[in-house]
Amino acid sequence: MADKIKKFFQKKKIDTKFKLAGPGHKLSESTISQSSNNSKQSVPVVKRSGLSEESKVAAEAALARLQQTRDNPEFNTSLAAIKAQVKKELENEKACSSKSTPELKEKIDPETEVSKHFAATGVFFKCPLISNDILPRDEWKRNIKTFLYEQLEVERGLTACLIIHSCNNNREKVETCVETLCKYLENIVTYPEEEKYQKIRMSNRAFRDRVQPIEGAMELLLAAGFVERKLPNADGVEEDFLVFVKENVPSIESLTTLIDALRTAEPIQLELDRNLQVLLPSQAANKMQLPPSFYALTPEEIKREQQLRTEAIERSQMLRTKAMREKDELREMRKYKFAIIRIRFPDGILLQGTFSVYERYNDIHEFVQENLEHSGLPFILNTPTGHKLIQDQDSNKTLIDLRLVPATVLTFAWDSSVIDDINNSPNKDVYLKPEVMVLVQEI
Repeated sequence: MADKIKKFFQKKKIDTKFKLAGPGHKLSESTISQSSNNSKQSVPVVKRSGLSEESKVAAEAALARLQQTRDNPEFNTSLAAIKAQVKKELENEKACSSKSTPELKEKIDPETEVSKHFAATGVFFKCPLISNDILPRDEWKRNIKTFLYEQLEVERGLTACLIIHSCNNNREKVETCVETLCKYLENIVTYPEEEKYQKIRMSNRAFRDRVQPIEGAMELLLAAGFVERKLPNADGVEEDFLVFVKENVPSIESLTTLIDALRTAEPIQLELDRNLQVLLPSQAANKMQLPPSFYALTPEEIKREQQLRTEAIERSQMLRTKAMREKDELREMRKYKFAIIRIRFPDGILLQGTFSVYERYNDIHEFVQENLEHSGLPFILNTPTGHKLIQDQDSNKTLIDLRLVPATVLTFAWDSSVIDDINNSPNKDVYLKPEVMVLVQEI
């Protein structure tokens, strides 16, 4: 049944226009839409930083030249200019080596207006089942709801199942509602001639508490053949009832389809967008703060955490065991839902992506691998503490396990088994694919 629901929506993706609540962002575009003007968020949804129209034209031309001259280690003047800029910045960085290396910092006040110093403008998601737009989670929730309600006229039953699972936040209440709805329908299937199972008193406490508050539940019952009517209760007083009308469904057995759909449907899933960025050293140094959307806490909770920092400083001066320090460290990391991971290559360029704190090292490894010019070759990523992250050993460890939260710069190095091959390659100093390198933000 889950496959049937997916096939249904794949068809709708082609022949039904998805009406967005606001302007969307295609994968081929450089900006992302802002939230509706009616949104009451304390921090506005901002546009992703992107190239100007002139720069996009220049980037496309550069990419065409890069594709034609891949075998040339210098590629073209565009890449040469980037290399020259990176070299200059690395020299300046070396000259200032006496100063501490800047690290990515968490945002201190979540109510501060969006800063140009944010490492990312926010956290963005994709929903391939519906469209190729890249949007913040809240905007996706609104658009998924809009999309589903548009489908009710075409396929009320299966769509109502998806509304129940996708448009309600409390999973425990959803499960209780699903079981109650299934019980209503199973009673009709099992006892098709029993009148008492063919009507639901809407003032009934079980209905009021378990079914009525759940979005999509009424649509499901209407799809199952129920209609609203006023009927006399046991005391002869008219009340609102939902009454099953057999003629409203193809057959009694068709209700089993809805029962199966209710129990097997899952919420429409969002996929975290990596928000890939390619940065020069100076750009990385200037973009060090994290926006509020990276936190697992509310703004009020964050303020409370800040008040507790004084106590944390006092504790840090106390004699504590390793276990105590690790416990405090884990508690600190669990304030975050997402993390920024930057990969620094030997040529000074940094590749940046957004990850869930519960994703695994294998996800970081794949992110780097798919953007490498020499893809498929083994490499090692080193943490700031000198720990070597190796695919075979660390692939299943989460970002929290590896202490990479909330933000970390990992240093890239080729595995020793392929260093000789790389050094003999004409493109030995090239790390990222040309189509990735042209994403370097304007200097």
